[in-house]
Amino acid sequence: MKIVKFPNKLSFQLLGAITLSLLVSILVLIPVARFIGYFLENKAPNNLSISVYYSLAIFIFLFSILTFIGTFIILIRKKLGYLKLISLSIQKLANGEMGLIIDLKGKNELTQLADNINYMSKELHDKFEKERQLEQEKNELITNVSHDLRTPLTSIIGYLDLLKRKQYTNQKQLQEYLEITYQKSHRLKLLIDELFEYTRLSNQEFKLNKTVVDIRDLIEQVIGEYIPILEREQLSINKSIEDTYIPVLMDVERLVRVFDNLISNAIKYSDKPSVVYISLHKEENFAFFEILNKVENPPSHDINKVFDRFFMGDKARMGNDGTGLGLSISKRIVELHDGIISADYKEDHTIVFKVELPLCYNITVSS
Repeated sequence: MKIVKFPNKLSFQLLGAITLSLLVSILVLIPVARFIGYFLENKAPNNLSISVYYSLAIFIFLFSILTFIGTFIILIRKKLGYLKLISLSIQKLANGEMGLIIDLKGKNELTQLADNINYMSKELHDKFEKERQLEQEKNELITNVSHDLRTPLTSIIGYLDLLKRKQYTNQKQLQEYLEITYQKSHRLKLLIDELFEYTRLSNQEFKLNKTVVDIRDLIEQVIGEYIPILEREQLSINKSIEDTYIPVLMDVERLVRVFDNLISNAIKYSDKPSVVYISLHKEENFAFFEILNKVENPPSHDINKVFDRFFMGDKARMGNDGTGLGLSISKRIVELHDGIISADYKEDHTIVFKVELPLCYNITVSS
């Protein structure tokens, strides 16, 4: 919570106003008292009753009190107006008008109160906007999930219905229907798993299981697992990994997923045959991982939109083999590691994915 402190001026200002009001009332009272005394001494009859004297004394007392009050109100009228403005602003805030700002006037406790109300108003407004955005994202997520789940599910139901009614002519067609049903079921499971993972990672209370690891070993291991696939896809790999200790505080399992996604995307969308370039180096307090591959056509969209949920490029839509969550999950994982992931398209028809992660030389385990 933000705390704004100003000099303790309000109490001194009020004491000053009280003192000045008292002086004014005394200064006004002196000539009034003298006038009444002169009147009683020279003009009034000698047989005035005691009640008249009491009445005059009460009048003088009330006159001095009213003078004091009037002077005090005049002196603090601006502060009373400012206090009323603060009160109205709080009422508006309570009625849901979040984001309102009170003009700061002076430097006293009222200014401190107004500034703290402004801070609270901004915080409430930001939280409301965040909740509204989360609600919108949830609705979009439900819509996209419903569509993506319905597509393979409809196919599965359709082919199972054909199999149930034995709508096939021979064993080969039966096997074909079974294979398609299996593939669609596998895609449905993949989408559900990815959705579950994305939901878990999006939870604000989610914690990574971090340890300090030399990221060079991790990259070498991941690349080694993809060598047979790269060769089968007529792709060769050119790697440049800095020969020095590069420690990163990481959740190994989840960062492996990030590099898996990036290499898989390079394999899927690369020109074939071609070369996939992978580099890893450290600079100042960060480790930099890059993967570069050539593509046939330039993207018809902002390249960084690939990190949006359920965004799929042209080939993914045509093949219908992507979930649209892989790179979004990767982005979330990198952000949980206090890192940055980005993409860039170059004029020579190459796409570069970059991952930047903070280094950690403190060999401790953290969760």
